[in-house]
Amino acid sequence: MSHTQHPGIGEPGGRTLSSEEHIELARTRSAHNYAPLPVVIAEGRGAWVTDVEGRRYLDCLAGYSAMNFGHGNPDLLAAAHRQLDRVTLTSRAFHNDRFGPWVAALADLAGKERVLPMNTGAEAVETAVKVARKWAYEVKGVPDGEATIIVAGGNFHGRTTTIVSFSSDSEARDGFGPYTPGFRTVPYGDARAVEEAVDATTAAVLVEPVQGEAGVIVPPQDYLPRIREVCDRERVLFIADEVQSGLGRTGTVRACEHSGVVPDAYLFGKALGGGILPVSAMVADEDVLGVLRPGQHGSTFGGNPLAGAVGHAVTTMLAEGPYLENARRLGELLDRRLKELVGDGVVAARSIGLWAGVDVDPALGTGKELCLRLAEHGVLAKDTHGPTVRLSPPLVISEEDLDWGLDRFAEVLDELRER
Repeated sequence: MSHTQHPGIGEPGGRTLSSEEHIELARTRSAHNYAPLPVVIAEGRGAWVTDVEGRRYLDCLAGYSAMNFGHGNPDLLAAAHRQLDRVTLTSRAFHNDRFGPWVAALADLAGKERVLPMNTGAEAVETAVKVARKWAYEVKGVPDGEATIIVAGGNFHGRTTTIVSFSSDSEARDGFGPYTPGFRTVPYGDARAVEEAVDATTAAVLVEPVQGEAGVIVPPQDYLPRIREVCDRERVLFIADEVQSGLGRTGTVRACEHSGVVPDAYLFGKALGGGILPVSAMVADEDVLGVLRPGQHGSTFGGNPLAGAVGHAVTTMLAEGPYLENARRLGELLDRRLKELVGDGVVAARSIGLWAGVDVDPALGTGKELCLRLAEHGVLAKDTHGPTVRLSPPLVISEEDLDWGLDRFAEVLDELRER
């Protein structure tokens, strides 16, 4: 099959394409599985990115929290560069010198005994599903093939076939059946519904401590503690999906800390790779991860030396750096500024750390319309579920830049109100 040639694309010294040309290539040559804003980013440093025409934008999405430590973080780049000159992939058929130190550091940071590295957040969730079922059969004594897992409505754990089987998002789920059985969905934030759904077949309760894709939904303060009580009483694993909420986003290493809860397993991803490469992990004690034996689960790239080098740097930065304090301190500013807009173009604002969901008054327009206008003003954010806009700037953002971005947010609301 012939296709149109585009001179200079991928060629040293080739002509520079405009934003419009880049967008047209993406529109005509890539699958339409995303609807990105019409911005073509070419460079990034800290909390700022620059497009191919040289326009600068304040990044208030941070790769859905994958860029928690900012674009071009010098510590992470140095760790990656050092490892690139040594070895990047061995597979787990052999040991590598970055693996042991990294998994030990991550286990200690999470307060657990063992780490199972993977690549994407969805892979971490798939790992947890497999481990929970194996644990149910070998430890709890659930009859083979009958294990169930309780999940929450409004969840977002990824888009693999198994995961969309228990999604309540029609866009992610519809048209991809037949669906994987073994899941029971209950309302998010309702601990009583969790308790009522548990029976002798229940292997685990899988929840996000804060639901990000749903619009940064923070559950009642007693929600996670009550789930912990139910799981202890009924001998059920409590698995916390911290792929978006973990590693500093809420001002703590683990969002569960806000409720004083320690689950049986954490799922990390996104920021664990420092925005350089996909890195994820399931972190739990021996009595959970110990049900796996060689050959039963794995990944060619999971735990590779480059991932270990970058992941170890991320772990060290969280343990020693100012990132958590910055998220807490500026999170207060974010919360205050957004609350001031409620009733003035904003219906509701929810935040925790440097993470917020803002429900725009439908009379002014949709969340996407607001994000398009924000981009025109030099701020990048992303809508979710109609009227809601998510804000999750890098943890390295300065107070001045955050204030500037929120000023632009208020300006856009004024523009929408006056049109």
